[in-house]
Amino acid sequence: MAGFFSRIKERLSGSDDFDVPSEIDEGYLELSTESEKEGQAKITVRPFILEDFADVKVILDSMREGYTVALVNIRPLKDKDLVELKRAVGKLKKTTDAIEGDIAGFGDDWICLCPSFAQIHREKKKEIRDVSHDDY
Repeated sequence: MAGFFSRIKERLSGSDDFDVPSEIDEGYLELSTESEKEGQAKITVRPFILEDFADVKVILDSMREGYTVALVNIRPLKDKDLVELKRAVGKLKKTTDAIEGDIAGFGDDWICLCPSFAQIHREKKKEIRDVSHDDY
């Protein structure tokens, strides 16, 4: 009986030289406190304003990173210079195609650019049937 109490006393005193029985160790899982998502990058939806052709570089740099969906307001450049706007949109389209992304316009003032793993939903245009008086 004295041996039993001495073993309990050893365990309670903080001695690390005892073995934990295997039946107590089973069923427990050690969890890491570090985030497991460190390797995964988040997708960023980022707004841009296209005021000059030079603003295209910033947009394209963020698109080449691969995790940015760009929403580009083209209104300022549209009001300023249509030739520069066409040149800028052409450059955006060419680079978006090169990275196998997607580009589409929304309304008259916005363009959306997506990386290769995303696509922009496009509704199919409804067929307009010419209805003449002869069909009645």
